[in-house]
Order: sequence, then structure tokens, then C-alpha cells
Amino acid sequence: MLQKNRNYFFILFSFLAMSSGVYGQQDTVVLKFKEFLGYVKKYHPVAKQAQLTISIGQANLMKARGGFDPKIEVDYNRKEFSGTEYWDRLNATFKIPTWYGIELKGNFEQIQGEFTNPDEFLPDDGLYSLGVSFSLADGFWINERMATLRKAKFFREQSKADQDLLVNEILYKASLAYFDWLRAYQDAQIFQDFLQNADRRFQGIKKSALAGDIAVIDTVEAKIAVQNRALSLEQARVKLMKRSLELSNFLWLNDLPVELQANVVPDDGVEDDIDETLEIMGRPLDSFTLENHPKIQSLEYKIDGLVVDKRLKANKLLPTLDVEYNFLTETPGNIGSLETNEFKGGVVFSVPIFLRKERGDLKLAKFKLRDAEFERDNALVEIQNKVIAIYRELDSYTTQNQLIADIVRDYGTLLSAEERKFSFGESSLFLINSRESSLIDAFLKQNEVQNKFFLTKAMLFKSLAINPVDL
Repeated sequence: MLQKNRNYFFILFSFLAMSSGVYGQQDTVVLKFKEFLGYVKKYHPVAKQAQLTISIGQANLMKARGGFDPKIEVDYNRKEFSGTEYWDRLNATFKIPTWYGIELKGNFEQIQGEFTNPDEFLPDDGLYSLGVSFSLADGFWINERMATLRKAKFFREQSKADQDLLVNEILYKASLAYFDWLRAYQDAQIFQDFLQNADRRFQGIKKSALAGDIAVIDTVEAKIAVQNRALSLEQARVKLMKRSLELSNFLWLNDLPVELQANVVPDDGVEDDIDETLEIMGRPLDSFTLENHPKIQSLEYKIDGLVVDKRLKANKLLPTLDVEYNFLTETPGNIGSLETNEFKGGVVFSVPIFLRKERGDLKLAKFKLRDAEFERDNALVEIQNKVIAIYRELDSYTTQNQLIADIVRDYGTLLSAEERKFSFGESSLFLINSRESSLIDAFLKQNEVQNKFFLTKAMLFKSLAINPVDL
């Protein structure tokens, strides 16, 4: 059943690829680098998981704002026994928490019954109150609600930076898999081409030997060359198969893995699209700014949250001094009935003698903050040095690509000259095979250098922590 689903989604995947203008020769389908990364960013589980980080940040912010939601409280108690109403109490309160620990409160109380406390005496129609409570020491400049909301806002912004890092990481790994797949495909193509050349040469030498123009023993050497090329091709195909499976790890569609089929091939012209796809085009070293790096931004928001936590812990060293004042009235509709001599209020004061818990919490908060600052400072140096090293490495690979291209051309010239001399009877099959082996090695080296060049560009993409917007 799983294989059936894999095949189905591969057919759909191939259809989407071809319908978007990706066509290959004969039966092959060319999987463009940009298109491949587009599928990874849209469908890969890790990329989808990265999108959840922003949703989590938004949910935390909503939760923190809930600390300032107005609240209605109703407390109702009644006792009646043996025909006697002991008490009937109703206490309804509407509270509005505000910034700086100030809380507005409206209240209605009504009490009836035979056995109520004297201090609970209220008018028959109940008593209304309107007041305010706030803290004058601990909790005035910052309190739990304020700190939670501020940290939630920082966490939301940190989540956006973390999402960029997660998406960048999975796209980086997918890019490495694509470039390794491309190199394996190019290596297999080289051995395929040279196997055909060796086979044509073998057939030609075989005819010449049958005609008596050359020694029959030369056919043995020519046949060995064909067998060596066939062996190398088979080994290259095994490596290509492994790289294809590794690439398939990044291909998903509708939460199901997609199996890469043999007729899907990489784009040989990927070099022209890498910079634009990874969005590193036109990014010289002097334009790089660490302040905009998602890793640094994430650490900065983390530090901001820890600063808030440190201030909250420092505020806890202050004593608790809560003050409450409420106007009392029987006629809330008449504003003039609110008089200052009719009120209910109070003061709560408390302070620990040694403050060991509070002082310990403050020290821990300072240590956490300092640890985050060390982490940020280290990240700044690491990222800067890494980016500088990568730019210099790219310059070196540009030179290496040109050198290996010249080497391949010169080896090709030597092989052509040797084959021409052989046609005149002035050379040997051994020399031709030797020249050809050197040319094959040069081609493989060219693929290796190109692969390292591409991998370094992917490393630059990762070091800059880019989250491409055009994929």
C-alpha cells in the first residue's frame, strides 16, 4: 500500500514538474534546483514544523495578554435549616486589571438572614462599591503580568528568527543532497560516454585485427579497457542510486514521502541558478551586517526576555505594600452619592526578614543573562569569521574551476593527438588508454571541484541564515 502511494505521488510530482515547464530529453524529467528547494520548503515536515514556531509565539502572546482580561466573579452562599434562613449572601465583582499593577473594581454585595455577623450589615437593597487597588512597592514598576506579556512579545519575535534558522537548515541540507546527486550523475555520465568510446575503439580494432592490419593481441587490451569502463560505470551507478535515495529524503507531498524515479535527472546548468535560488546574488562581503542575522536576532530577543526577568526578580526585593480604596453607595446611578467619608479600604504590608529566596532568584537571573550575553558575543565572532572564510574560499574555487577546466582541455588535446598518431601507426593502444584514463581523472576532478564550489555556496547560504522568499 505504501509503495502504491509512493508511485502515485511520484506520478503527481512528475506531472507538476513537467507542467511547470521542466522538460528533459527523451524520457527524462529534469528536476531544477529551485523547483526542488521549493518542494522542500513547502512540503517537508521540518519546514512545516518551523512554521509552528510563529504560531506558538502568537499563542504565548495571547496567553500573556489574557492576564489583563476583565473578570467577573460571583460568590453566592445560602443556608436554610428548620424553616430558618441562616444567611443569604451574594457578592458580585467586576475587575479590570491594568498596567503597573493597578486594578479597577466594581462590586455589589447583598446579605440577608438571621445569623449574619454584625460587621456584615448591609442595606436591604444591597451595597455598591467602586474602587481601585494597586501596589506601591513590589509589583508597581513591574509585576508578573507585565513581565509575562513583555517576554511573550520578545518570544514571538524570537520565534520568527528561529523559524528562519530552521527553514534555512533544512534547505541547506537539501542543497547538499542535490549537489551530491548532481556530482554522482555527472560522474556516471562521464563513464557512460567513455564506455561508448572504448567500445567503438574495440570494435574498430577488432575489425582491423580481422583484416590483418594490426596484431590480434591489441583486441585483448582494447577489450580490457571496455571492461574497466563498464566496471567504473557500474560503480558510479551504485553511487548515483545512493545519492538519489538520499535526495528522496527531502521530497514530500501531502505528508507522504515521494520516491525519486530513475528517469528524473538533475540540472547540469545549475551553476547559473544557484546564486539566485539561494538569494546570495549580489551580496558582497562589505554588505554583510551581523545585526540582521537571524541567529543574532534570536539571541538578542532572548537577552531582552532575560533582562525583563532580572528586573522582575530585582523588584521582588521590595516589600509588599498593597493599597485598596473603594467608594460605597446605595445608589450607583447618582454620581453625587459617592462620598469620601463612606468607603472601604485597607493596606497590606509584608517583607521577608532575610530575603534569601529573592536574592538567590536575582543572582540566578543575572547568571542566566550573562550566559546569554556570552553566547551572543561568541556567535558574533564565529559568524563573522565563518562568512569571511567562505568568501575567500569561493574566490579560491573560482580560480580552481578555471585551472581544472584548462587541465581538462589540455588532456583532451593530448588524447586527440594520440588517437591521430595511432591512426597513422605511430602510437600504441597502451598510450591511448593512458591518455584517456588521465582525461577521465581530470573530468572527475573537475566534477569534484565544482561540487566543492557548490557546497561552499550552500555553506554561505547557511552562514547568512537566509530564508528565501521566492521559493
